[in-house]
Amino acid sequence: MTSPFRFTSPEPADATTGTAAAVHAQVTRDFGIEGALPFVALSAAPDLMAGAWALMRESLLSGHASRTEKELVTFGVSLANRCPFRVGAHTLLLHAGGDRELAGSLARGERPADPEYGQLLAWGQDMRGRWPFAADDAPEFVGSALAFHFINRIVSALIDEEAVSGGADPAELLDTEAGHALVRAVRARPEPGLGLPLLGTGGPQPSWAAGTPVCLLYTSLMARG
Repeated sequence: MTSPFRFTSPEPADATTGTAAAVHAQVTRDFGIEGALPFVALSAAPDLMAGAWALMRESLLSGHASRTEKELVTFGVSLANRCPFRVGAHTLLLHAGGDRELAGSLARGERPADPEYGQLLAWGQDMRGRWPFAADDAPEFVGSALAFHFINRIVSALIDEEAVSGGADPAELLDTEAGHALVRAVRARPEPGLGLPLLGTGGPQPSWAAGTPVCLLYTSLMARG
């Protein structure tokens, strides 16, 4: 069987111990995907793996801002980075969250019909513009975008996209036991802060997230990157 990994041969998720095993457990529970490839690829560097996961968890999955809106931002990030594996994952996650029409239009290469959604997607593609969200939501939106700029690069460097199956109908993928678990995870709102015990923190706090869990996790990831 062809490995989906390049330049590395990471242990399977169920063979890891310590920090890596703790991260995989949270990924399975809160992200809804067992053995998610970007985190498996990072498991040989558990501190970096924990930083990447915890930043994504606390910004994209937790908090109060719309998961759909944050997925649109991260979809734009993956478009900007030409990361088709992640683009496909975002459309699947939108479908799992019940946004089937939006997911379908994005999969066809169309822009969102809703102008506010279009602004979020465009900002994800180019973060230099004005924020299309409230300042209070910046930790979640900016944190999600930066998490996926990092994850996109890990995917592009370490995962062989040709070895990963694609093109399947999202409805068929979600109509399985694993798909049902993904739907439950996407539609849940994980308790904030549970990514913090996975890692240490340090470094200057960015103004857009000062005093929040996202800020602590971003500085920790930067310190390890």
